[in-house]
Amino acid sequence: MNENKFKVLISGGGTGGHIFPAVSIANALREKYPEVEIQFVGAEGRMEMEKVPAAGYNIIGLPIMGMPRKLSLKWFKFISSVIKSNGKAKKIIADFRPDVAVGVGGYASYPALNAASRAGVPCLLQEQNSYPGVVNKKLAGKVRKICVAYDNMERFFPAEKIMKTGNPVRQDIRNIDSKRNEALDFFGLEADKPIVLVVGGSLGAKTINESIAGGLQKFSDAGVQLIWQTGKGYIETARGIVGEQKKGLYVNDFIYKMDLAFAAADVIVSRAGASTISELCIVGKPVVFVPSPNVAEDHQTKNAMALVDKDAALMVRDVDARNVLVDKVLSLVSDMPSRERLSQNIKKLELLDAANVIAEEVYKLAYEK
Repeated sequence: MNENKFKVLISGGGTGGHIFPAVSIANALREKYPEVEIQFVGAEGRMEMEKVPAAGYNIIGLPIMGMPRKLSLKWFKFISSVIKSNGKAKKIIADFRPDVAVGVGGYASYPALNAASRAGVPCLLQEQNSYPGVVNKKLAGKVRKICVAYDNMERFFPAEKIMKTGNPVRQDIRNIDSKRNEALDFFGLEADKPIVLVVGGSLGAKTINESIAGGLQKFSDAGVQLIWQTGKGYIETARGIVGEQKKGLYVNDFIYKMDLAFAAADVIVSRAGASTISELCIVGKPVVFVPSPNVAEDHQTKNAMALVDKDAALMVRDVDARNVLVDKVLSLVSDMPSRERLSQNIKKLELLDAANVIAEEVYKLAYEK
């Protein structure tokens, strides 16, 4: 094999939390090794089939679906999808002949990496969460290297395979301090009043949205400005509630300039997805997490608690948010010593160079094969 020309298959997806690290790894590989050939494998009908081509990469979809949680006729469809996906994955490996296969979690990872390992292709896993998903736990015995973002992952994976790299993040969120004036102009906010950024993920978060909507008057009375990402499902409701109250308030379904939102914020309210947490550690602002209860093994709560236990963030349970979230946020806004302590502690957890480190490990596996 030419040392500078090798093939990498990257598989996984289903959510932005899986897709973004996968694309970041691909970008790092392409930057470090320009002759690399990259092929993505995803799940048909899922977000990666749109997002990966938009990032400039080829992707092939498998007809895989998620495992049903209850006994029903869906099990027949699931088993059929597994059989078809295994066959298609085997053909993809035979046709593309990768030197390395990378899995980032999600439905498509298992058939793709299972086929790759059976064909003798060295495999690497990237686990974003503090509590791994079912797919990565099942694949752990088939791979050579497992790149993680949290400590104590030997509870789930063979210790000799683990490498703590952190999660790949967007490049533009680094060095945001210099962007504050630009951010204030962009969002139409004032420099002399505190700003709270509220994000519930790209699709929004019902509980967070309803909590913020119910507390708009409290924010206004306290002289606190808001940048509020609602997601598509709540934006019309939010605009109806906000009405003509535009001063000190920026509301949109999606924030495309997230680096500027981070730069403007004094306090951040967020779900606790692993990729989001990795970005917030680099941003270094005080955070109040409201973990989503609608994820496997409640891993967002585990993600958040990994920071709460280090006095690096605060947490409000989703079930309590409507009653306590706004008051908790406003209390933090007015408590400068706590804000500074949380900022210092979350910043200690940043891992800046994850994508490049993982890309180097991928290269080593390809070259050492």
